Amino acid sequence: MKTIGNIIWILFGGFVVAIMWCVSGLVCCCTIVGIPLGIQCFKIASFVLWPFGKKINYINAGRFGSCIGNILWWLIFGWELALTSCLFGLLFCVTIIGIPFGLQFFKLAQLSFMPFGATFN
Repeated sequence: MKTIGNIIWILFGGFVVAIMWCVSGLVCCCTIVGIPLGIQCFKIASFVLWPFGKKINYINAGRFGSCIGNILWWLIFGWELALTSCLFGLLFCVTIIGIPFGLQFFKLAQLSFMPFGATFN
């Protein structure tokens, strides 16, 4: 079921959001200071392609470096990616069949606010 969900996910919005994360990563990697932000974007883009069956753990989110990174991220790109994910989530939650996909988009919206300190399993 996870494989089917991930394939449908890619076809109906997941690929677009993954491209948005990759573009954000490329923009961040243009400066030396932004390289850690860009690397995290690429990690999240790979998560966005196959979200079903994976969980996000915020174990290290309370560290000082993670907090500073999350604040910088939110000011630069986080709010745009979170808004896009929330809009896709609301759109998918209109139908009963789309609710699992909408919940995945809401999970990505939360990740858009706090990408540093998050681990995926």
